[in-house]
Amino acid sequence: MDSRVIAELILHLGRIASGDGLISGLTPVQWAGLRYFAHANRFSRTPSAFASFHGTTRGTASQTIKGLVAQGLLKQTRSQADGRSVQIDLTAKARTLIDNDPIGALVRAADALSPGVRGNFLTILQRVLGNVASETGKPLFGTCQTCVHFAGAGCCQADRMIYECGFVKETLSEAELDELCINFAGGKSSSSRIGTAS
Repeated sequence: MDSRVIAELILHLGRIASGDGLISGLTPVQWAGLRYFAHANRFSRTPSAFASFHGTTRGTASQTIKGLVAQGLLKQTRSQADGRSVQIDLTAKARTLIDNDPIGALVRAADALSPGVRGNFLTILQRVLGNVASETGKPLFGTCQTCVHFAGAGCCQADRMIYECGFVKETLSEAELDELCINFAGGKSSSSRIGTAS
């Protein structure tokens, strides 16, 4: 198959999955913002990280965030770590709305694949994404289980696995392992995740 056909199909899939016009009162760009902050980890819920992920300017990202804050869907708080940066979180209203995410059909289509096919598909998509990010100079986002900074080492505490991000030297909860991270560095096999299903 021609590689251009694959590229066109990926772009077409993205277009039809994200929907056109207003859905639940939000534009596709606002949905992209809401979706990002719903799935980004605590280190990545910032305006600059969202701008990097969305491939836009900080000014454009800030306008999207401002609109979502005005609608009561996002809230901004000063970082406890440095007091200067802002962390962005979904409100309860947004958490209800995210259940109607327009990409639900795409999620269900991926879920219909067998686990083995889904795993291979994920590996292929990550490789393609990594190549495109490298060629275009864009940051590569990903999740803990395939990140070289992820450490688990089988340590336990109170019958719980303990995980750590080696990049920021912070302990991670199990719930955070599948969240998007701006500090992601690929190269680790998903089979290296300890104690949980990948």
